[in-house]
Amino acid sequence: MADILVGTCGYSYKEWIGPVYPEGAKKDQFLALYAGMFGTVELDYTYYSMPKSPNIRRMTEEAPSLTFAVKAHQSLTHRIDPFKWQDEAKTYIQAVEPLREAGCLEAVLFQFPFSFHYEADNRRYLDRLLSEFSGINSAVEFRNNEWGNNRVFDEFRKRNTAYVSTDMPDLKGLPPVLDVCTSAFSYFRLHGRNTGAWWGSDAAARYDYLYNGEELEAAVQRIKQIVIKADRLIVYFNNHRRGQAVKNAETLKKLLMNNE
Repeated sequence: MADILVGTCGYSYKEWIGPVYPEGAKKDQFLALYAGMFGTVELDYTYYSMPKSPNIRRMTEEAPSLTFAVKAHQSLTHRIDPFKWQDEAKTYIQAVEPLREAGCLEAVLFQFPFSFHYEADNRRYLDRLLSEFSGINSAVEFRNNEWGNNRVFDEFRKRNTAYVSTDMPDLKGLPPVLDVCTSAFSYFRLHGRNTGAWWGSDAAARYDYLYNGEELEAAVQRIKQIVIKADRLIVYFNNHRRGQAVKNAETLKKLLMNNE
């Protein structure tokens, strides 16, 4: 049976005070409080600002029980400068090295936007990017369904790179339900199904969604199929508004225990 870890995308949200963290909790207490609930977390801030190794090392010391997935910086996925991205990649790799040293790095997540199409230039870039991160567990999430093809899967298998399974609204152009194992570990992100807000400019509203019991049961069935081929599966909920991700992650953990 594969190892299955469940957590959330991010943990440092002030709006979680009350729904998740106790009243009066301070920001510097959030990580330790989170570690009391889950065994893994996906760091989201590393997309918005380039991480620094002292801060990363401090996190491993504050929450030694946690493992971490880290989202790649936007300069590697959304705002790619053809003349600077390799330097940005090297800076990023050095910054997250304390996670590797501590043995708690699950993977680096590369989340590409809908505008990242299956085109020759983008394929070449992705090939070079993954080569830069050779030796580090890497996972790629596409928001455009053009990438869901056997050529991509075969190339990912050669690199032991995870093709990220997703749960998101059923909208034209977005990836369908597709669970393909391309590495020794698998990665599953649940974004919610807020169809009406998905294409809006308010990113927070996009992830304002609470999965119901039937939807979580369906997620369990997907997980049972994924772990047949994977040695390890990490699952993160990204519907973080008002602590909904925490509620759903806790329920999913119970459902998985009941299905053992």
